[in-house]
Amino acid sequence: MAGIGSKRGGKSIYICADCGGQFQKWAGQCPDCKGWNTLQESVAAAVSSPNSRFAGYAGDANQNQIRNLADVSPEQRSGEPTGLAELDRVLGGGLVDGSVILIGGDPGIGKSTLLLQSLAQLSVRLKTLYISGEESPEQISLRALRLGLEGDQLRLLAETGVERIIALARQENPAVMVVDSIQTLYTEQLQSAPGSVAQVRESAAQLVRFAKQTGTTVFLVGHVTKEGALAGPRVLEHMVDTVLYFEGESGSQFRLIRTIKNRFGAVNELGVFAMTDRGLREVSNPSAIFLSRHGEAVPGSVILVTREGSRPLLVEVQALVDESPLANPRRVTLGLEQNRLSMLLAVLHRHTGIAMFDQDVYVNVVGGVRITETASDLPLLLSVLSSFRDRVVPRELVAFGEVGLAGEIRPVPNGLERLREAAKHGFTRAIVPRANAPKKPIDGIEVSAVDRLSDVLDLY
Repeated sequence: MAGIGSKRGGKSIYICADCGGQFQKWAGQCPDCKGWNTLQESVAAAVSSPNSRFAGYAGDANQNQIRNLADVSPEQRSGEPTGLAELDRVLGGGLVDGSVILIGGDPGIGKSTLLLQSLAQLSVRLKTLYISGEESPEQISLRALRLGLEGDQLRLLAETGVERIIALARQENPAVMVVDSIQTLYTEQLQSAPGSVAQVRESAAQLVRFAKQTGTTVFLVGHVTKEGALAGPRVLEHMVDTVLYFEGESGSQFRLIRTIKNRFGAVNELGVFAMTDRGLREVSNPSAIFLSRHGEAVPGSVILVTREGSRPLLVEVQALVDESPLANPRRVTLGLEQNRLSMLLAVLHRHTGIAMFDQDVYVNVVGGVRITETASDLPLLLSVLSSFRDRVVPRELVAFGEVGLAGEIRPVPNGLERLREAAKHGFTRAIVPRANAPKKPIDGIEVSAVDRLSDVLDLY
């Protein structure tokens, strides 16, 4: 079994995913670390060969020399706009020559639609190539027709062999190339099936080397597992320059694209799209889709000014507090961390005397947004208190701030930008940490600065 790979020009070895040990033959148990089913097939290239797959990207002998940092001139890499402003936002301004971008998401979320729309606009001024391992050119043409895209300059290729893809791409010499998807590709150097860990890793490695050698911007579409993580080896995310996740709830027309890693821009940026019958449409005012559409104010609803990347965003936090028939009351969160809810309820009891040990507490962030920053602490507790007391929080009120274990209200970054965003949307009152209070009044909004959780109860 170990010798089969040598017939295709490269000798197969087996590497343990746990300890990194290398062996000539496959075995069910790693002889070194004793782990079961951890040996994965890989290719052993000749180290002495000048064309080794571990050689420098550009093949220039000077590139591999040791130099002083001061002697290396930095390259000014301006981003090439994709034609979709929300996609440019998460990419850090646009496309960078030679970058490799991995985009993952659930089946049918719109990954192929987004990239086809982007390539159709880029093809007007750049040479583009769309490579599909899942669809035929006729199927892609039907989708373009349904989306109303002009495809006169867009080049298509249906192929799954990495060696042939790279050979044809060198002839075509595109500026931007899409590979849909990385799990369908295979390299002739390995015997494992397409989609296996070894095939995904080796196929991606060859495409990354091609991008760096030629300066081609490469998009890799990746499948996700049922847990929502990108399928394949974790090293795949380390190999590429940018990792994007395409998210969206089933039944909702809105799609969120989030930056997880970006070597050329900020991480945690958020782009918002709406799925229509003509493809994905950019949402210019994303705060509006996450705000309440209640006919009247209801208990348990508070507006949070959060921040996604460089963009302040207004979202609605809802809470429902109800008497629990259980010995251990339930603590359920959607879009927030459950352990943090339990901690904040303990802080509320310790520093205000309000106990909820006999109450079920349910918290939800409207619109399917996931909030990871601590600025949600204060509005979360306000929404819980509103539902518990059955008292309505004024609709024109927003809040943000971190709550510490000592009951103090701690500041959060970019408080002034958050307040300006709230004022722009017509909110007239805000409860914020004292350190985030503006030095000069902001037109249209009254700011209440608080130091401790007990001060919030005096206001509300």
